Amino acid sequence: MSDKPFLPIICGPTAVGKTDLALKLAEYFGMEIISADSRQVYRLMDIGTAKPTQLEQQRVRHHLLDVVWPDEDFNAARFTELANVAVYEILERKKLPLLVGGTGLYIRALTEGLLRAPGADPAVRRRLKQWAAEVGHEALHGRLREVDPDAAERLHPKDLVRVIRALEVYEQTGRPLSDYQREHQFGDRPYRTLKIGLSADRDVLYRRIDLRAERMFEAGLLEEVKSLLVAGYSETLKSLQTIGYRQALQVLRGELSRSDATSDLQRTTRRYAKQQLTWLRRDKTIKWVDSSADFDTIREFIENFYVS
Repeated sequence: MSDKPFLPIICGPTAVGKTDLALKLAEYFGMEIISADSRQVYRLMDIGTAKPTQLEQQRVRHHLLDVVWPDEDFNAARFTELANVAVYEILERKKLPLLVGGTGLYIRALTEGLLRAPGADPAVRRRLKQWAAEVGHEALHGRLREVDPDAAERLHPKDLVRVIRALEVYEQTGRPLSDYQREHQFGDRPYRTLKIGLSADRDVLYRRIDLRAERMFEAGLLEEVKSLLVAGYSETLKSLQTIGYRQALQVLRGELSRSDATSDLQRTTRRYAKQQLTWLRRDKTIKWVDSSADFDTIREFIENFYVS
């Protein structure tokens, strides 16, 4: 029998109800939560990232919250490193780990490993972007079809970011990106996983998103951003150009009213939720349930996972 650790996962789009469900599951099973959220890693950024409250963190121990300062870099590789440490520390305490979040890249990196392809080459990327601007997307896609037909078959000519990435890898290594992806597909998986995806009717999800946006401003999002600026953090930081913080900065600069900023935050978050779902639905191992499903149903999924 495999000795790989069990790792149940709760994932889904923003505002779908992951936090509430995770807290209940963690209390029932004696779990500690590992956050798979690309923004909740930042210290001083609580309201705009919908970070679990201090009371919620007192109920259940959380990991990978408040890991770096807003001006520090953080990526999937760093997340994987820290999350692996957290899993084994939790197990050493005779507790169970529960991975919770909506950042699909982080979840995939931890459960499937990172693709062993070369990193970005800014010079190659700039040149390919310029080429695309001069000759068009179709011509760039035609070049990909010559060097990596498998990737070209999967990618739409207008998906410029991914087409450029595939060509970038080929130009750096002389090997098609699809070769790296095939190797990765058959790589070892470090955990036995149960992925439960929370979904909701679109109207229900959008109402939750709209209410969350309103509550962020009511809870002091503008004051949170002011305090970051006073502390010396530049508004041009990547962390402060994310959803919520971008709108708050526009209010502080006098570019938007609070009402207009709230509306923009609602629209932007809806688009983000759609992007999250698109990413997560590529993973055919996720067991999707309605977020309003009763707790006992989801609890039973996890119990069966452990006894299997």
